[in-house]
Amino acid sequence: MSNQPINYMQSEGLTNARLDDAHISSWRDRGFALVHDLLPRALLQTLKEDALAFYPEPNSAASEQYFDFSSSQKFVFPSRSAAFNSITLHPALLQAVADLLNLPIWQLRLTQSDLWPKYGVADSKDPEANRDQRMHCDYPNHSLVHPPPWESPEAVEMIIYLNDYEQCEGATAVVPRNGPDDPAYPWPIVQTPGVGDLDYINDRQAAEAYMTERDPAAAAFRQQHLYARELVAKYQFGSVLSYRHDTWHRGRPVKQDALRLVQNLTFTKTARDWLGVLHSGWSWSMYESDRLMEKLMAQASVDQRTVLGFPPPGHDYWSYKTVAAVEARYQAFGIDMTAYKKAL
Repeated sequence: MSNQPINYMQSEGLTNARLDDAHISSWRDRGFALVHDLLPRALLQTLKEDALAFYPEPNSAASEQYFDFSSSQKFVFPSRSAAFNSITLHPALLQAVADLLNLPIWQLRLTQSDLWPKYGVADSKDPEANRDQRMHCDYPNHSLVHPPPWESPEAVEMIIYLNDYEQCEGATAVVPRNGPDDPAYPWPIVQTPGVGDLDYINDRQAAEAYMTERDPAAAAFRQQHLYARELVAKYQFGSVLSYRHDTWHRGRPVKQDALRLVQNLTFTKTARDWLGVLHSGWSWSMYESDRLMEKLMAQASVDQRTVLGFPPPGHDYWSYKTVAAVEARYQAFGIDMTAYKKAL
């Protein structure tokens, strides 16, 4: 696995790729959008090769430790995989999020970037297993509060698929929202394990059996309005599924003996302190001996730095003193502070 920087500013002519109006409308109105050609295939293939070199083969004893959401911190931003970092901050990806939220890129913040395996295994008896997930929304482990009304989304979640659906299945199922009176999207969203005093149960069969016992009305709602209406996002290699913290969705089983790889990302609006970063803070990585995070910050564009929380040009943090101080911190790695100086 190489940790040499990849020039993610110019990759196969796709840096200016944009979502079309249909994708944007689908995400804003229905809660999700699936796009197949947003990111460079060569970069995605490099990431897949990095991941396959790390994760165990299906059916091996070593693969059993990855039954759930884990990369042993190997594929969490910032990663020693340059391809992983390049995709995390790829201009086309950042522009897509900005278009969905109708914001400039500098008003976005990255709160999640990790890569997970999912192995095709026999039915699990573990109620926390993710082989065949229960229907849920993601806000409980991203937010301290509840998502705002539908017309004011705060975050974009993304799944980037590194396989083909026909090869290993394991697609994400989503429930499209059909207007403000859709019975599948009542207010508030609390009809799911892991919210309120309902136990967290991930496995679909175990979760629905529990809901039937604890809250029969909510269990009936879930069968009638969620599972009965789920759509399967049949992905291709490189497909990007964008959805929301308040989109009903679930992970479906992977084919027996197959390995599905996905990169998961979340971007939020700035100044949303109640929306947490799912990993250790980016600054925590600054003491690593290879100076990977420092190099990433120095080589990133202004937009890419800002997405990580770096003050944008014109912010009241910047003065002649702070520009000089930050330049001194990163000058060994080649940082260009011209944009920050010009904005003073």
